[in-house]
Amino acid sequence: MADGQRPLRRARDLTVVERWIDARATAVLARSTGRWRPWVVEAWVFVLKQAWACVFGVLILVAIVAVRLWWPTDAAIAPNDALVVVAVGIQVGMLVARLETVRELWVVLLFHVVGTVMELFKTDVGSWSYAEDGVLRIGGVPLFSGFMYAAIGSYMVRSMRLFDLRFVRYPPLWATIVLGAAIYANFYTHHVVWDARWVLVVAVLLLWGRTIMHFRVHARAWRWPLLVPFVGVGIAIWIAENVGTAVGAWTYPNQVDGWEPVSPQKVVSWFLLMIISVVLVTLVHRPRTPDAAPATSDSLGLPIAADR
Repeated sequence: MADGQRPLRRARDLTVVERWIDARATAVLARSTGRWRPWVVEAWVFVLKQAWACVFGVLILVAIVAVRLWWPTDAAIAPNDALVVVAVGIQVGMLVARLETVRELWVVLLFHVVGTVMELFKTDVGSWSYAEDGVLRIGGVPLFSGFMYAAIGSYMVRSMRLFDLRFVRYPPLWATIVLGAAIYANFYTHHVVWDARWVLVVAVLLLWGRTIMHFRVHARAWRWPLLVPFVGVGIAIWIAENVGTAVGAWTYPNQVDGWEPVSPQKVVSWFLLMIISVVLVTLVHRPRTPDAAPATSDSLGLPIAADR
């Protein structure tokens, strides 16, 4: 839903790619005479910025597919170790080229730690498994797996900056932290006690059901119910998971004798993972209302995109 105009951010608050996208859109609009041109431009800018927001995750997924399909069997470096090297290289390259901000790096590191801890537990109880190659691993978990969780955090914090996300009726931070902690705990405890995931889903609907997300694509601000992108990202993760398991990056028990699609029920798990992701991001990038002034530093006192 369109929500009228919002003043554009300063160009220095964007990376070079983001400035290029906005500059091209502005140039097209300046030559525009058609009634539908502004709407088409907004749609294309939305697609381009979404693609740019998830660039870290896309590069990681492309690397996984390429290594699992075409890595030489007699190479000195094992495939899983090669993925670690590639992932670190992508991360360093984006930071050095100023295609990623310092704040986004903090989120990536935070997600890496949280994800790796979960991976250690899940592989130990047999929820899924990885190929036993390489030395860059902790137990049965290759270190590249943490970058897959980091990709989710990268997408979310980049989206908050790219689309200048603001929120109406956002729930109290303490309540989101409590629910996020309960969801994270359930990923562990449901192996030994009752699985509370559907109760947690209802809690999410109650807590965020009235929250409206305001975002700017280019020349206009828009608003959506916040639950819409929650579900959308959960589905996107499920699709990526099907790609990853299809090339053998990891395997679920029902895929040991041959690949089959990941159960659609996993979308619920990734929807709940999204909530954990949201809570972690808001610890670094606090939610703002539509009338709030742009931030110039994060909650850790680190410079954000303004220094880029």
